[in-house]
Amino acid sequence: MEAIRPATTLLCAVVALSIGAASILRRRSQVHVLFAGFSGSIGLWYASQTFSVVFAEAVWDRVTGVLTALFPHFALRIFDEVVPPGEGRKRSRLTEIATATILPMVALEISPYQQSPWALGALYAYLVVLVSAGLVSFARRGERSPSRALRERVRFTAFTGMLAMLFTLADFLSFVGVHLPPIGAALSVVFLFMLSESLVRERVADLYDLAVRILVATALATALAFVFYLFVAVLGRFNTMGLNATLVAIAFVLLFEPLKAEVERRANAVFFRERSVLQGAVDEVRLRLAHVFDAESMGATVSEVMLGSRRITGIAIYLRDGEGSDFDVLVADGVKMPARLDELAIAPLTERLAAGTTVDLATLDPAKPADHALGVAADLLGPLKAGVWAPIRPNADELVGLVGFLDDRMPVPFTPEDRALLASVANHCGSTMLSTRAYRAIKERDRLVALGELAAGLAHEVKNPIGAIKGAAQLLEDVTVESVPGAKPVDDDENTDDAQTYVGIILEEVARLDRVVSSFLDYARPNAGTPIAVDVNAAVRRTMQILSAQGFGQTDVQVHYGDPLPPVLIDPEKLRQVLVNLVLNALQAVGTGGKVQVTTVRRDDYGSRLPLSRSRSGPISVGASLAGEAWVEIAVRDDGPGISKKVLESLFIPFFTTKEKGTGLGLAISQSIVQAAGGMIDVVSHPGAGSTFRVLLPGSAAGTKTPLPPKLAL
Repeated sequence: MEAIRPATTLLCAVVALSIGAASILRRRSQVHVLFAGFSGSIGLWYASQTFSVVFAEAVWDRVTGVLTALFPHFALRIFDEVVPPGEGRKRSRLTEIATATILPMVALEISPYQQSPWALGALYAYLVVLVSAGLVSFARRGERSPSRALRERVRFTAFTGMLAMLFTLADFLSFVGVHLPPIGAALSVVFLFMLSESLVRERVADLYDLAVRILVATALATALAFVFYLFVAVLGRFNTMGLNATLVAIAFVLLFEPLKAEVERRANAVFFRERSVLQGAVDEVRLRLAHVFDAESMGATVSEVMLGSRRITGIAIYLRDGEGSDFDVLVADGVKMPARLDELAIAPLTERLAAGTTVDLATLDPAKPADHALGVAADLLGPLKAGVWAPIRPNADELVGLVGFLDDRMPVPFTPEDRALLASVANHCGSTMLSTRAYRAIKERDRLVALGELAAGLAHEVKNPIGAIKGAAQLLEDVTVESVPGAKPVDDDENTDDAQTYVGIILEEVARLDRVVSSFLDYARPNAGTPIAVDVNAAVRRTMQILSAQGFGQTDVQVHYGDPLPPVLIDPEKLRQVLVNLVLNALQAVGTGGKVQVTTVRRDDYGSRLPLSRSRSGPISVGASLAGEAWVEIAVRDDGPGISKKVLESLFIPFFTTKEKGTGLGLAISQSIVQAAGGMIDVVSHPGAGSTFRVLLPGSAAGTKTPLPPKLAL
């Protein structure tokens, strides 16, 4: 046992000194300087014990005694910094006593009487009485604090301090010849680590969290020792300690970050499952919000994922109203929240959020004026007056909303790391709001572009008939005038024939205008008609019979029916309009001697791999489709010259046409009809290889058998 004590105390000395140095590097406030002194004195105390055994010199015993005399002073000063004594006093009476007696105790330890029993007894009494009384006073002052977070931290520190004191007293027994295992040294270092963590946190760290941190530190230290062993023991032929130490440092610096991240990930998954669950929920929110472009879907997604993780019990999202003055509730799940928040009433909350990332209302200290005002505002937040709130910002200077999280299963449920994860959820919401703005701007731009194209197309289509009507009217006026000065007389029969011709032109062009305007209205105000369950094969059969009555000439028209097909919900006349348009386009494309094929087929699980329609309006939203349902495909193929890439990109744009006498609305209207039925229309074409138009419609009852119609004699 005596063989392992020097090694253990030396290790504890190094760790204690490192903890003190880390405290100074983190923050150089007064409390951290005092903690560094306290941790350093403990580290030097254990180092002096090691040197006393190794070198067997009395001077190290004196050093140990002097350092022991310093403990109460540093400990009591730290307690006063964490919880002030009150009554206008900067230091407690115990701290004043420790300050007054420190010099006599140091003088005793450097005197010749240092090893006498009464001197050791006085040292032990001085240490135990002052530190124990300080812990009790510290705990009592903490219980009087109005801050719940501070009360919990004080309880935690006082309890662990008492444990460390008991096990440290066991180590002191070595001075009177009673040698126990160096458990006290290890626990003292653990206490220092826990105390250092509690000093840099607003709330007490969970024991699991601290265990993870200790495990990470232990794993990193073990890795460093292993690397050092490799260089010194295995590669010792370098015979240069300085070079070995340099190589170890280089290797460890390179390995530190990835090793730390991996150990934390695995340790959190084992020891801190709740945070891993929360991290997984945040990652899922980020992935799902990447495909969301409206506030309602954003709120539903965030609420579903976060509540589904069971890490929180309530969530509320508020967005600024249209006037930008107050906040309207977007989502309130798991909690009953007010429908509207007045910005002036919750100004302390918005101001605090403007200066930071989150506000944990469960950690407020009513004794502080700023926290008191915030607590008054928090009373307006219903159940979330004890929750964590985070700002929704599309950019750094704009607050567009608030999101609140609640876990009512424990008083202070969220650690600083948890709050950072919750803040990232709000950040993802802010990014979604920014994307929503951009999406709306693009949609508005596309709407204006489409409106301009419609206006230009309509003007072009109307201008030609109006010009023809105007010309015919002028000529009609000339031939109906009874006498024109200087004009050659014209026979009345000839005048009558010309007048009838011009009137016919006018009527024809007026009818053309009527068709253009009617088609435009059909496109601008699409009507789904009366959707019913339609037998697609029967609809195709009837359409082809009507078209065949008009004659196909020398064109080879073939129809192939799939079986079985589920019915589709669509107006039969609307479906016939789509089919007539596609078949006539195919017949015109192939001309004489070509071939046109019309095919129906069932497609299963087609919803997840639908191609995008070539439309200016962007991807089609297939409302009635779900992966796993049955689909019906109607394909119209031709072996004509095909469609060029340039024409293909504009094929579904209203008024775009390659025909001499076409309105350019046929395909646009067909597309709107199919979309209204929950489907889509697509085209695949290669110049010189023909074209294929495909209409995809969702089945209304998968598996329904559709009888095959008899083969048509076309």
